[in-house]
Amino acid sequence: MVKLYDSYRNYLQIYKFASDNICRCLSPARNKHEVRFKTSGAGLQERQRHLMARGLPKLKPIAGVKEVIVVASGKGGVGKSTTAVNLALGLMANDQSKSVGLLDADVYGPSIPKLMNLKGNPELTDNNLIRPLVNFGIPCMSMGFLVEEVAPIIWRGLMVMSAIEKLLRQVDWGHLDYLVIDMPPGTGDVQLSITQNIPIAGAVIVSTPQDIALLDARRGAEMFRKVNVPVLGLVQNMSVFQCPKCNHQTHIFGSDGAKKLAQTLKVEMLGDIPLHLNIRETSDKGQPVVVSSPDSPEALAYRNVAAAVIRRLAELSR
Repeated sequence: MVKLYDSYRNYLQIYKFASDNICRCLSPARNKHEVRFKTSGAGLQERQRHLMARGLPKLKPIAGVKEVIVVASGKGGVGKSTTAVNLALGLMANDQSKSVGLLDADVYGPSIPKLMNLKGNPELTDNNLIRPLVNFGIPCMSMGFLVEEVAPIIWRGLMVMSAIEKLLRQVDWGHLDYLVIDMPPGTGDVQLSITQNIPIAGAVIVSTPQDIALLDARRGAEMFRKVNVPVLGLVQNMSVFQCPKCNHQTHIFGSDGAKKLAQTLKVEMLGDIPLHLNIRETSDKGQPVVVSSPDSPEALAYRNVAAAVIRRLAELSR
């Protein structure tokens, strides 16, 4: 059993504290002053002026990492994590001289351990940094490695921010050309914490073609623009279903919705990923399609997206 050093043990202590105190944490405001502050217009404005005067934190690169690529979506269930995993593998498959890492920033619903078929407790280096777990040549870090597989993570914002800070600053990534960050869905605290603390080369927005997903994808793209993170482009996931028997194609979630959104936002369309049984089965087995079926059309689709991402990064660096 891996010995738990101090910083690693801190994760579990924070988690236990949050779980033991969930009822108290979820209780309503407990004093009049708290309610009065929220409803006082003058007090709120003064607080906002004070915070603005302090300014935003300075961007500090992650040690050893050349470029950070974030994979985001406006809502869950659109295949963001599967895309992030296969993008990371596609980047390395397209150029094996490049080193790629994968960070799971979805604290509440970590998927990387399952998708990358990784289990176990990370060890610590002599410098008290967490050593990522590795599979398929990709070093990975996730909160899923630090808690039980089925344990819910019931944390308030400050505890989540503390965990994100540790995942960003206290992991020994070695030397990476690219770090792919699987962001949580939405536009909340985690997204702001990451974008305001580290330099990000670009964001990849994942969406299905259906209108309801596109609404949230647009919000995600607009958020990155507001925090000055370049949007590399959109990935249209589950774009078409092809019958395995007759090869008839059906656009279950609509046709070309993400392409139209890309035109509206004036960003690039990075590629289409089909709705295919092979992607789902390989993901559930922890054998991503890019490595388990490298010659399949599905793997080629992800590798094409990876190539488009590299091309966009090169364009932005000129």
